[in-house]
Amino acid sequence: MSDHSPGAPGNLRRLLRTLDHTAFDKVASRSWPGAEPVLPRLSRSANHGLLWFGIAAGMWAVGGTRERRAAVRGAASLALASATVNTLGKRAVRRSRPALDTVPVIRHLARQPVTSSFPSGHAASAVAFTVGAALESRRWGAAIAPVAASVAFSRVYTGVHYPSDVLVGASLGAGAAFAVRGLVPSRSQLPPPARPRVDAPALPEGEGLYVVVNPSSGAQPQLADPVRQLKIALPRAEVIIYEPDAGPLPDVIAEAARDAARCGGVLGICGGDGTVNAAVEPALEYDVPLLVLPGGTFNHFAADLGAETVTEACAAVARGTAVRVDVGRVSPVATPLAPAPADARPAYFLNTFSLGSYPELVRLREHWSPRIGGPAATLLSVGRVLRTSEPLRAVVNGRRRAMWLLFAGNGAYRNVGIAPVRRHDLADGLLDVRIAHGGRFARTRLLATALAGGLARTRLYASAHSRRLVVTGLPEGTQMAYDGEVRDAPTALRVDKLLESLTVYRPLEERPTLDHR
Repeated sequence: MSDHSPGAPGNLRRLLRTLDHTAFDKVASRSWPGAEPVLPRLSRSANHGLLWFGIAAGMWAVGGTRERRAAVRGAASLALASATVNTLGKRAVRRSRPALDTVPVIRHLARQPVTSSFPSGHAASAVAFTVGAALESRRWGAAIAPVAASVAFSRVYTGVHYPSDVLVGASLGAGAAFAVRGLVPSRSQLPPPARPRVDAPALPEGEGLYVVVNPSSGAQPQLADPVRQLKIALPRAEVIIYEPDAGPLPDVIAEAARDAARCGGVLGICGGDGTVNAAVEPALEYDVPLLVLPGGTFNHFAADLGAETVTEACAAVARGTAVRVDVGRVSPVATPLAPAPADARPAYFLNTFSLGSYPELVRLREHWSPRIGGPAATLLSVGRVLRTSEPLRAVVNGRRRAMWLLFAGNGAYRNVGIAPVRRHDLADGLLDVRIAHGGRFARTRLLATALAGGLARTRLYASAHSRRLVVTGLPEGTQMAYDGEVRDAPTALRVDKLLESLTVYRPLEERPTLDHR
């Protein structure tokens, strides 16, 4: 009989079924020392993804920006894999569970699953979470992989799946992780931001580097102390630990910038985005390069630079790899009804500027976070703002508007839905302007449209790239937020950019090279 005869597919299916059953029987009949008290419990702990969501919560609590992204990507991959297996896989192939005759009773699960055996949802979830996390953090992926492999094997060990169920489930899980990456690219896939490169001092030992560290910048628990890492990598750097008794933080940073300028050195700043913002004006005034060390809760600017760890940032200043970036500027402007104060000074931002509900959200979050923690405070603040906020009425570029939010990003953001997630280029000369308009049931309609992915098609939400923005007619007492800091806004203001005005260190992007020998 040829391979293409009608009986060939049936013979192949019988052969695969025989191999599957044989492998299952071998696992059932073999003694596995130490596995009996562990694998059944591990298998149960992964029910409904609880094990993986617990690991994700731990990654979020103890890790930095990269670990949080890994946790979110892993959870999203798990959700897609679970939905695929339960809605498509198990309904497409109805397969009975293995008979438990050959499986020792001590291995049996207390509750036997009754759904189709093919494919394994536990294996799909385990591999999806692990691969998704590994696409952002190889270290965490490697740490989780043995647990995922144990969960997948436990499904055969406890007798609830055939080996082929597990293999196919694992393949679907890996596919789900890569599908999520296709929708939301990982950091390694996106083009490197912050061009063009520029010459800057290389300080291999850190001599000439003056670093101001703000310990109260809202940093989450980290695996290693940033100051200790800094002193190990750059032992000759001058490290200044900010204390409130020393005076206002901007004054301390300005003094460090002045000292760095005297010796042709570098100003360093370690803290969150608000702390980094305080270093912008001194760095511009004294014309010194800036080293940004991530030490806050989110570290958006450091992440967009590619300096996601203290070690990476220290390596950049040691090598002298730096770029020029734009700086956003907010300036009071004079109007016939409101002349600009004579001593008015501009405010600078590296990330975002906003008016409307977001400044109120930031204010509430900062008020509640010392008592209930950052994530809980954020959720509570969002709920309060959605219930109580009123639209802001002002004139934007000559047109009167009622707005829930006006957002201006320093550079064009890549976004998924309503959330800006990353900038490709920090020297593009553009403001990323987004406005959520007010109106009848506007909040409810905006939220529903955002969840449905239709913001680009609704009149309630507008976005554009611009080089300047003028806002007038703001009510007295209006607040503005920039880089997470909240201040009173002038009644009329202009938002524009200082193009390629700031030199910042950025880790050298390592690209693979081909060996043609």
